[in-house]
Amino acid sequence: MLRIIEIFVFWYPAIMSATWIVGAIIFYISNERKKPLPLYETPMVSILVPCYNEEETIEVTVAELSQLRYPNFEIIAINDGSSDKTSEVVQSLLPIYDRLRFIDLKENNGKANALYLGLLAARGEILMGVDSDSYIMPDALNYIVPHFTNPFNGERVGAVTGNPRVRNRSSLLAKIQLCEYSSIISLIKRTQRIWGKVMTVSGVVVAFRKRALLNCELWDRDMITEDIGVTWKLEKKFWDIRYEPRALCMMLVPETVKGLYKQRRRWSQGGMEILRRHGNIFKDWKTRRMTPVYLEQICSIVWAICWLFLTILMIIGWFRQDDFFVFPYIWKSLFLSTVGIIQFMVAMILDSKYDKQLMRNAITAIWYPFFYWYINAIIVIASLPSLFKKRKKTATWDSPDRGL
Repeated sequence: MLRIIEIFVFWYPAIMSATWIVGAIIFYISNERKKPLPLYETPMVSILVPCYNEEETIEVTVAELSQLRYPNFEIIAINDGSSDKTSEVVQSLLPIYDRLRFIDLKENNGKANALYLGLLAARGEILMGVDSDSYIMPDALNYIVPHFTNPFNGERVGAVTGNPRVRNRSSLLAKIQLCEYSSIISLIKRTQRIWGKVMTVSGVVVAFRKRALLNCELWDRDMITEDIGVTWKLEKKFWDIRYEPRALCMMLVPETVKGLYKQRRRWSQGGMEILRRHGNIFKDWKTRRMTPVYLEQICSIVWAICWLFLTILMIIGWFRQDDFFVFPYIWKSLFLSTVGIIQFMVAMILDSKYDKQLMRNAITAIWYPFFYWYINAIIVIASLPSLFKKRKKTATWDSPDRGL
């Protein structure tokens, strides 16, 4: 049994890295290197910007969104009961930006609730969700909208998620996340698109068809990660979800260990809630294509537990000088490191066309894909209680780490 655990702990990250690499290359050849879809129509796009304690960032976000090179859009800022001066700042911007509209809520009921109210007020059939500390690049909608308006298969597209890029790059922690978004997150989305099932849209930059959201009964207001939850609901209703790497979004990331841990813990808890809520996919043959993604989520949790178990045994073995517990990890570590570097370089090459400064920061975090598995394992183990505990109230939010 111990031998089986050891094999699993070694081969699982290696196989998944290889899968992401191959999937990303196939996506590039079949999709990315081709010309983007032409802009057939320019329907109204409602950009929803939920805010909570964003007095320092919301003005820049609104100013940047107002510069979009798309003729038909509106910006709806939704203040979700902020305790700072977010409301006053947005109200001062209303006379300056004609496209800006404002919903001012007095109580914090969470991002999903804010998006829901934004949908009710939206004039557009396409809803673009952008975080209040982020902004999409001027041509982003020109790449996203054609997926919805394509006369051949656009009607079945329910959501299109864009390509988040880190804009605060002054610290080592920020540079690591810059490389992580390329070497891991972008690769996963490319690969899942090849599978035909993108299972997590990026909440920081995603466009929805309003009809698709209504069909899947909107966002879950009791889930800590509304973006993951609505993705699974759309997939279960057989809406197509796409990844558009040309639609760039500039965002802020945490630059303290505490802030980063809180963010990743929330992501991990959201994944646990998904497993608990959507285990019924096995009851319907029509949702069989979601099974590999669900099982991969399970495997990542099992891997984290097995890794912790082996790590404890190895530490005990070192203290006892017992060869039975000390496995020959040197060549295995070298092999996984090599796989991680290959994954890193493939991702950097693919994403460097969108970010000319990307390779300049690569040297600071070239080792990160290897350590990602261990960092993720610790966070997954810490989040395990969420797999068995059902949330009984609305998932509200607090102010995240916006960087140094």
